[in-house]
Amino acid sequence: MSDSRDIHLRLADLARDMHGGSSADLDAVLAQTTEAALRLVPGADHVGITLITGRREIQSMAPTDGDASLLDAIQRRHGEGPCLSSAWKQHMIRCDDYSVEERWPIFTATAMRETPVRSSLCFQLFTQNQLLGALNVHSDEPDVFSDDSEEIGLILATHAAIALGTARRDKQFRSALATRDVIGQAKGILMERYKISATEAFNLLVKLSQETNTQVSAVAEEFVASNVAQPSSVAAVELD
Repeated sequence: MSDSRDIHLRLADLARDMHGGSSADLDAVLAQTTEAALRLVPGADHVGITLITGRREIQSMAPTDGDASLLDAIQRRHGEGPCLSSAWKQHMIRCDDYSVEERWPIFTATAMRETPVRSSLCFQLFTQNQLLGALNVHSDEPDVFSDDSEEIGLILATHAAIALGTARRDKQFRSALATRDVIGQAKGILMERYKISATEAFNLLVKLSQETNTQVSAVAEEFVASNVAQPSSVAAVELD
């Protein structure tokens, strides 16, 4: 009873950390999640997070060791495995014994040959905005995961999914603010240099963006970095 209470207290502490100031750092959130799973999930020997982008690019994030990363690489190589199935289709996948597992025969055969891992427990993190993810807990022993392993893993995955969502939104917000700032700087330089209005300066950036097939923010960033207008480009654009 005391062990269970201790684990839940540690999970609560972790949740507060995840949803606090560190949540703005994606790498920190991922590392917190895998390290906590390694400590708290009964049977865990290796932990990692699999991220899959809209282009079906598979990334191994915050692995606790090389074997966790290698398992992602094997699944990427063969296009099958419990981590991928969890990220794509199911909230939780439990594979108790690789030696008798029939769902991913190529993966399990390769994993048994190249790693010490013999069982896995995988939890879906999210399936949104062209990004899929799974928290993967692996053991070197078969039939080692219990109901407690599932419960604690699900709690960790839930908190991690919320924290990751917050971190992604924070990152997008900071990126938007940075973009707005650099465009404002570029407009200021153009207004001062060519004695034009803010609207005219922005229109100039837009026209340069269209002519060069480059995002306005990239045009502004390059212009601010050099702090020197390209005479040929500026001359070629007629202000409205």
